[in-house]
Amino acid sequence: MQKSSFFTTTFRETLLRDRGGAVLLSVLLLLMIFIPLLNLGTGVDNPLHVSTYTVTLLGKYLCFALLALSLDLVWGYCGILSLGHGAFFALGGYAMGMYLMRQIGDRGVYGNAELPDFMVFLNWQELPWYWYGFDHFWFAALMVVLIPGALAFVFGWLAFRSRVTGVYLSIITQALTYALMLAFFRNEMGFGGNNGLTDFKDILGYNLQQDGTRVTLFFLSALLLALCYALSRYLMNAKFGRVIVAIRDAEDRARFIGYRVENYKLWLFTLAAVIAGIAGALYVPQVGIINPGEFSPLNSIELVVWVAVGGRATLYGAVAGAGIINYAKTWFTSILPEVWLFALGALFVIVTLFLPDGLAGLLRRRKTAAPPAAQSQSGEAAA
Repeated sequence: MQKSSFFTTTFRETLLRDRGGAVLLSVLLLLMIFIPLLNLGTGVDNPLHVSTYTVTLLGKYLCFALLALSLDLVWGYCGILSLGHGAFFALGGYAMGMYLMRQIGDRGVYGNAELPDFMVFLNWQELPWYWYGFDHFWFAALMVVLIPGALAFVFGWLAFRSRVTGVYLSIITQALTYALMLAFFRNEMGFGGNNGLTDFKDILGYNLQQDGTRVTLFFLSALLLALCYALSRYLMNAKFGRVIVAIRDAEDRARFIGYRVENYKLWLFTLAAVIAGIAGALYVPQVGIINPGEFSPLNSIELVVWVAVGGRATLYGAVAGAGIINYAKTWFTSILPEVWLFALGALFVIVTLFLPDGLAGLLRRRKTAAPPAAQSQSGEAAA
């Protein structure tokens, strides 16, 4: 009982000291309350109505924010620049996509209750063994966590034991996601090839096209983002997080004083991969498709830009960066699609030169500059 009370008190104090996180959690709470009300509780003609398209778009942004949060854990706090972090996102998405494909049953184009349409088109005679079990949601949910986590654990165990660091580790992670992209493009792999997995009908018996299902997926995305943020903040403020930061700043010194550096890096890398896989699983039913393009190294590089713009080693900065960049991407690609890549590149250069700590660092500098001004004003008033 005392241990539970101590954990609860420590957890609450951790969040109270984190003003940026408190703002983020408050915003997520408001979104979870008002977005469902304004979508389901108001008519289309109501000026306060939030369309289902907007709900889906916001849900997609929340999934990207969860993905950025996972990268900030390994890059911001541990200094591991993963240029293949999108691979874990895509693997989680494929695990959920396989479950959704199995739920189609005989409602597909070819009416085959056992094989997905793309397998019938390619003359597959039976379902591959690695598709077994994906007709059950609990199994798919387990694979969403297990597959990205297992890949990250094996990859990290090999890389960190070999003491691969810096740009070499970044290149290897990029090679990993590129290899997975090439593999999933092949029709022989049994994952839909170039077209991927799509034409989903329902999830847990609920129609994916219904407003209530879309709102529920949005709500779950916001809830899991809040939970993963709180867990990440707690870990980074605990002893584990302090050791991780010490490894980032002086890895040789941390190893010299007795810490098993490889183990700390391995478990953090695995945790980040699991969170990325959860983000991918939430993303797929909301956008309605998953294809090998999600493994593209360019996606992982863009993810790095999100975290850099928002602010490394802040968690809430990574979330904000993902939201800002993806909103800008939606706006640019609909109004000036040919300008988007130039705008993204220019933004990254500006942040690198003038805001190395991102937008969160800019806000911190403003706060630290405010007290002296306030003190001078109070001194003038006294005089």
